[in-house]
Amino acid sequence: MSKKDNGAALILAYLNEKNRPYSAQDVFSNLQKQHGLGKTAVVKAMELLALEGKIKEKIYGKQKIYFADQAQFKDVNDADLKSMDHQISELSGEVQSLTQSCRQLDAELKELNSSLTTEEMVSEIQELKAECSGYRARLEKIKSASNHITPEEKDKVYKERDLYVKEWKKRKRLYNPSLSLVRVKLHMDMLLKYMINSILEGYPKSKKEFLEEVGVETDEDCKVVLPHT
Repeated sequence: MSKKDNGAALILAYLNEKNRPYSAQDVFSNLQKQHGLGKTAVVKAMELLALEGKIKEKIYGKQKIYFADQAQFKDVNDADLKSMDHQISELSGEVQSLTQSCRQLDAELKELNSSLTTEEMVSEIQELKAECSGYRARLEKIKSASNHITPEEKDKVYKERDLYVKEWKKRKRLYNPSLSLVRVKLHMDMLLKYMINSILEGYPKSKKEFLEEVGVETDEDCKVVLPHT
């Protein structure tokens, strides 16, 4: 059988199997990749098959449509059609059920792919066990300590700290040079600062030496920082 005859046989078998109308372009697109048929060869083969009466040809404007000769198929009565409809309905239901199962399996597969492998799980369990062991040792150390304080004592310490810090901030603000002169005169601490500055104008030594001599200490001298309340 020549390549030409083989191509025509393939096209005839394809049209009979599908039993639906196709253009030459459709047949070429559907068979070219698998069988390597050229478009010109497909057009000529389909025209020849139509001339031989093996397939039917219909012309719509400038386009030609080809389809299998229906005479080769046996007649179907109403009972056969009903049976086919019933079979189609059953198969459609089966396809729908299988499609749903495939979706569920795809979801399970994605979940499994995102989960840890057995090796990763074993490694993570070991790390968690080691971490728990460290926490247990720390807990036992805390429980065995003898210098525990009650929650009430802790709250009392925190409240006293907040009180002292607020008082410290209050006193620090008294030394702020940006305060008005009227307010400055109302505070003895600020007045003392001005007195010290006045003395320093005629004092032959530095301010630091003067403060050390009279026994005055500042926050900066003690290197302390005002904490947050």
